Amino acid sequence: MGDGRWRRAGGTLIRVVSVWAVSTLTMLALAGVLPDFQLQADDGDTVTRTAFTAAWGAGAFGLLSALVWPVLVRALLIVPALVLGALVFFLNGSLLLIALRLIPDGRGDAAPETAVVVAAVMSAVASATSTALAVRDDDAYRRRLSRLADRRRRRSGTPQSADGGRGGPPGIVFVQLDGVGHDVLERAAADGLMPTVAGLLADDAGHRLTPWTTDWSSQTGASQLGILHGSNFDVPAFRWFEKETGTVMVSSRPASALEMQRRAIARTHDGGLLTVDGASRGNLFSGGADQLALVLSMAARLGKGRRSRAGYFAYFSDPANAVRTALSFVAEVGREIGQSVRARVRKESPRVKRGGLYPFIRAFATVVERDVVVAAVIGDMFAGRTVVYADLVAYDEVAHHSGPFSGDAEKVLTRLDRSLGLMLKIADHTPRDYRIVLLSDHGQSPGETFAGRYGLTLKDLVRAGCGLPVPRRAQRTRSASEARDAVRIALHRPVDGEQEAEHPAKPSEPVVLASGNLGLVSFPDIEGRATREQLDRRYPALLGTLAAHPGIGFLLVRSGKHGSVVLGRDGAEVPVAELRDGEGPIAVFGPGATDAVRRTDTFPHVADVMINSVYDPDTGRVHAFEEQIGSHGGLGGAQSRPFLLWPRTLTDPLDAMAADTPQAVSPAGPVGAEAVHRVLARWLRELSGPQVPLRQEGFTGAVRVDEPFPDALAGADAPDPDPDDALPGPRG
Repeated sequence: MGDGRWRRAGGTLIRVVSVWAVSTLTMLALAGVLPDFQLQADDGDTVTRTAFTAAWGAGAFGLLSALVWPVLVRALLIVPALVLGALVFFLNGSLLLIALRLIPDGRGDAAPETAVVVAAVMSAVASATSTALAVRDDDAYRRRLSRLADRRRRRSGTPQSADGGRGGPPGIVFVQLDGVGHDVLERAAADGLMPTVAGLLADDAGHRLTPWTTDWSSQTGASQLGILHGSNFDVPAFRWFEKETGTVMVSSRPASALEMQRRAIARTHDGGLLTVDGASRGNLFSGGADQLALVLSMAARLGKGRRSRAGYFAYFSDPANAVRTALSFVAEVGREIGQSVRARVRKESPRVKRGGLYPFIRAFATVVERDVVVAAVIGDMFAGRTVVYADLVAYDEVAHHSGPFSGDAEKVLTRLDRSLGLMLKIADHTPRDYRIVLLSDHGQSPGETFAGRYGLTLKDLVRAGCGLPVPRRAQRTRSASEARDAVRIALHRPVDGEQEAEHPAKPSEPVVLASGNLGLVSFPDIEGRATREQLDRRYPALLGTLAAHPGIGFLLVRSGKHGSVVLGRDGAEVPVAELRDGEGPIAVFGPGATDAVRRTDTFPHVADVMINSVYDPDTGRVHAFEEQIGSHGGLGGAQSRPFLLWPRTLTDPLDAMAADTPQAVSPAGPVGAEAVHRVLARWLRELSGPQVPLRQEGFTGAVRVDEPFPDALAGADAPDPDPDDALPGPRG
């Protein structure tokens, strides 16, 4: 026992000295190449004296980073995530200047801008050296994780197992790969793009892959709300118009996301999938978790304790994390610019504009969001939390603009696979066992945009059918990038066009909205849901113009005589009550399309006219009503076929659904996001026992935005993070 303790102490000392030595050499090298950075007196010094000065400066900088940095980050967690990420460099440079002032005889000096560069390089080198040494010493790495787990366990009062190992029931981590369809994942694993996923599928005792079917609204707002909160009722699209208030609900805006979450909770009388010891990372909705990071619905809640700080702290407590992320951010911006130029030079088709701020938006989604979310998940696993749900949006953002099967999107899948591999490695060292479940909220269908194919937008077509003026140059619909609004939320800036979108300037004109290849048309001055007869009297050419257009697959509209009807080309008209799979205008959209349309028709806020683009089953192509060549939001192709990748030790989703709700399952897997919620909830019960639902006393019915939010759901007062819980560097 004594010999082992001395060996460990000796190993720790060797690692500290090694990192110190490498940092000293790095400081000497930087002093040699940077003109505004010196480690010598003005009249020069001996080599020995200069080396001593560098060692002193490197040691002082290391101590300040270890002792002062966590306190600074804790104090600055009130600032937005992206601002904190940029501020890291200046704070790090300030620590270096202080360290140089501590060198005897004032031999260390640097210009402020040079200090920022030196501090960034030294932090990155020190982190890389420490990580490399940990990789070579697995025992030391395991001990580091074990100490972290023991500290958390003692603080939470969780008993250790009798054998001193991992105790308690297993936890579960749900990782959502946003926009990755079943077939895309399967092909990526088979082609070697995602070796981690391939390894899970290849192991007979590992995981199984099954598809599931989305609702008509195949997008993150509807799918994730159903998955996390058990209900996506009355979510007809990514954005929709509500006549009674004259507002547009947009899933990627905090106020709308919060209202959607409140309505789901009021309908289910349950806080959500993550209510009991859960963590929500990078999601649109909280799922009832009290541990939050980059959760959009909670961004609408201002005031003390409302911000999800722990995830940021865990990531930025190590300045090397900010350096790594910043360098990767810059590289990703350059990568996008290069890929965009190459696509233009090669005249690839279809193609959409990728200039302006898009390279930075893409870099946020593929680098910043990914790094913060992955770090937060790893921290949750170290903390031994019962359930974690995290969303990685990188693939979805790139596939919108480059295409779901493009080389650009494939590279993103490879990088996501590495993040998954890191989580799996970490799971071997956590205080409890974890089951890792991968899933997606929807897929993506390729195809040229509606405007690109036909020369006018859906809004132009609707206005023409109404006899209203159409601009000479068609104004293409702005992309509905989820990452675009997330960037603005992270910066605490208003979303582009929010005022105009939420309060249409001319309520007498039709409000035309797009969600991928799903279009919605509402007439604000017609009370309630407009009927076909009303529209025919007011705009005799409208419905015929839309139904006959070659880019439109079918329309859904309410008839005063026959109930709701589906309209298609060549005068096709089928009452919704008589819809059958394989028949009528929606036959081409495959099994389940009729039920999806029929369900949406019951929503209180279904649009006056619901429009789904045409779908080619031979090519899988649709026409998005937005500027996206990879889209989702309606019916047609891969967008409606996401996946579940789950451990074989859990109940098969088909068996689980067949026992509970047979109508919500098909041979192709669960049908609808609410069915997926029931599967995930069952798995959670299998591992951790019954989950206590949220008490809903006095909290029923529709909920307004300005109503108080139940304390149990707000996650308002999450405990401050402990500096000792800062994440260690990744292994390899």
